[in-house]
Amino acid sequence: QVIFADNYVTGSKENLEKWIGHPRFELIRHDVREPLLIEVDRIYHLVCPASPIFYKYNPVKTIQTNVIGTLSMSGVILLTSTSEVYVDPLIHPQPESYWGNVNPIGVRKIRIARIFNTYGPRMNIDVGRVGSNFIPQALRGDALTIQKPGTQTRSFCYLSDMVEGDDTGPINIGNPGGFAMVELAETVKELITPSIEIKMVENTPDDPRQRKPDISKAKEVLSWEPMVKLREGLPLMEENFRLKSKLYCNESSTKKKMAQPCKL
Repeated sequence: QVIFADNYVTGSKENLEKWIGHPRFELIRHDVREPLLIEVDRIYHLVCPASPIFYKYNPVKTIQTNVIGTLSMSGVILLTSTSEVYVDPLIHPQPESYWGNVNPIGVRKIRIARIFNTYGPRMNIDVGRVGSNFIPQALRGDALTIQKPGTQTRSFCYLSDMVEGDDTGPINIGNPGGFAMVELAETVKELITPSIEIKMVENTPDDPRQRKPDISKAKEVLSWEPMVKLREGLPLMEENFRLKSKLYCNESSTKKKMAQPCKL
């Protein structure tokens, strides 16, 4: 049985339509900053704004969600950490033993999945993540906006690969293949709307130049490694984003050559 609690600040009830009504699924509208008195065998702590737009807009609530929300829980927890703890790394790729500029890891009896850049259907649109920015821009026929210089790298792991990782941590869960932002934009352009432009915009302060997980521990402990390639996962996002954005295209359009840009 699964009990799912969400306050829908960044999530959406529509993402759970498949499971609503299932006899072993219960949905509760709840803010994790308040205690929830239920008995469970395992807790997956996935609650925190992950998009730069969300946590920059409301940093206090982000901190409260991480701190107070975690204190409200007890028992066996899987805590989803983030590759942001490595800051702008001096070691590349980054193993779990690398602390960056600080040491955020103490001795804990919890499990930590340190999640690197993840992409897939049902992401929020235009919230500062390159994957969920580029595809809607391409569907609308807009220029793909890249923060300068465009050579900064990220490692994109498809969501079905991401959910397979779980053990005493921290353990890096991500795709060890690195892509520059320009490469990602060129791939989205090729797969979705070849006619669109790519435009450079000013970068945000302290943006990491590179990010790539060392997944040796995940391979050894979990026998895990990602299977979905970026060129396979992006089209799966496109289908969902078309529905989510309510985009209507010419019936004769194809992914390789669109007769006209999609319109809202």
